[in-house]
Amino acid sequence: HLGQSGGGLVQTGGSLRLSCAASGLSFSSHTVGWFRQGPGKEREFVAAIVWSGGIHYADSVKGRFTISRDNTKNLVDLQMNSLKPEDTAVYYCAVSYYGSRYDFADSYDSWGQGTQVTVSS
Repeated sequence: HLGQSGGGLVQTGGSLRLSCAASGLSFSSHTVGWFRQGPGKEREFVAAIVWSGGIHYADSVKGRFTISRDNTKNLVDLQMNSLKPEDTAVYYCAVSYYGSRYDFADSYDSWGQGTQVTVSS
């Protein structure tokens, strides 16, 4: 089970932090990803941290978003800086048990409930 927290409303250029917590599994043994779905859009990859520690970002967020993992607390966070109106979406964390594509939603087996991020212009 994944539980998300964070998100909300922020002005352009602002920052928000999302957190994803897990029960019943260890994030350090799996790939954890963040995806988002904007109004009228398909769900898209945002960032992922692989079980080995490798980190990947979508080009649209590179340099602005940072994904991190706290093995002690079993949390994966997404720090979002320099937010833009086009970042407005529902954000989901997800965990992949065996998938090979970190940027492919179908590789993920369990999803958080989603959290709204709204960036006003």
